[in-house]
Amino acid sequence: MDQLENQVQVERAASALADVDTAGWARRFDLLSDAHRLEILLCLHRAPGICVGDLAAALGRSENAVSQALRVLRDQGWVSSVRVGRMVSYRLEDEVVHDLLHWLGARHG
Repeated sequence: MDQLENQVQVERAASALADVDTAGWARRFDLLSDAHRLEILLCLHRAPGICVGDLAAALGRSENAVSQALRVLRDQGWVSSVRVGRMVSYRLEDEVVHDLLHWLGARHG
């Protein structure tokens, strides 16, 4: 390649970085890289409105561990919670994450 072709390639490559929120996607993939959080998201995808106790039972984990992971996911806006009396139920809220779960093979109940 000559120098002009190299410059075109450099500009083309650099322009790809402007098209995507790389920091945002890196945060998303960081959250998804934890198997426990991914399993929680898959459960919420299949059983929206599940409470922490039932989710912990389905995952075979403590309610405390599930609650901590849910807090991280809720802080990122991926899940929402609704309190009815003493019970708190959770559901998946982020459409991009929902689509990613489908891409991974997740199906609805």
